[in-house]
Amino acid sequence: MDDVIDLPEANPSLKTVGHISYLLHTIVAVGAVLPGVQASVALLIVAFVIDLVKKDDAAGTWQASHFRWRIRSVLWAGGLYLLTAPLWLMLVLPGWIAWGLVSIWFLYRVVRGWMNLNRSQPMPLS
Repeated sequence: MDDVIDLPEANPSLKTVGHISYLLHTIVAVGAVLPGVQASVALLIVAFVIDLVKKDDAAGTWQASHFRWRIRSVLWAGGLYLLTAPLWLMLVLPGWIAWGLVSIWFLYRVVRGWMNLNRSQPMPLS
């Protein structure tokens, strides 16, 4: 007798939503350091809204931690992008460096989350 019980996911489409959201996050993180990519702000908002709308569908599942992870990542990254935006007025280099650092941090969170999503593992609480 096998002690492991394989439970199906509550809603397999949530994993697809997660992949789409992580893809949009990746585009934003990379696009933020490329000149002339203002569309990335719109993608950040789209990913954020998708996560807010679908997060209740994931309540009580391991995927809920991914929605929480992505929402907090967007809030922190968006805040840091706004905070460092005035550095662009001091010439291009300070703003590019600041946004590059924020994007590296954001990309780390996206990659870490996406890897856990692929393994069907929850994200840590922190």
